[in-house]
Amino acid sequence: MTSTTAAASYSVLVVAAMLLFYLAATDLREFKIRNELVLVLGGLFFLHAGLSGRWVELHWNVGFAVFAFVLMLLCYARGLMGGGDLKLMTVALLWSGPHCAILFLIILVFTAFLLAVAAKFGWVRAQRANGRIKIAFAPAIAAGLIGIFMLGCLRPI
Repeated sequence: MTSTTAAASYSVLVVAAMLLFYLAATDLREFKIRNELVLVLGGLFFLHAGLSGRWVELHWNVGFAVFAFVLMLLCYARGLMGGGDLKLMTVALLWSGPHCAILFLIILVFTAFLLAVAAKFGWVRAQRANGRIKIAFAPAIAAGLIGIFMLGCLRPI
């Protein structure tokens, strides 16, 4: 791996992080995750995989994301998560792959808990439906992914 290729792979992570901040802010404001932005994030993953040398693990990441998608479809079918959350979470698990998934999920759960507390106190917007409080989930997903980026989980190999 050349230093130029490594720098390019880190640049992709920076662009992905900026996109994740935008997705999180939009979801907090509008409770909506745009499909085209999720597709761009997915495309950035494949670009990063090629630049960082992680393409050799690509089959594990794709298989893991597909398996998780099928499981999360059950949550979506029961109304426990929205369609945008389902798609964004699938792409996030594509990024994390099986090797970084636990760290990603720990950060995600901690952030989701903080968001739920903030919603309970009215510090962030929440929706009420069927007696339940619904929070924007993209900020927790974004925090989890940016967290594994910063912790070096996706550094070039």
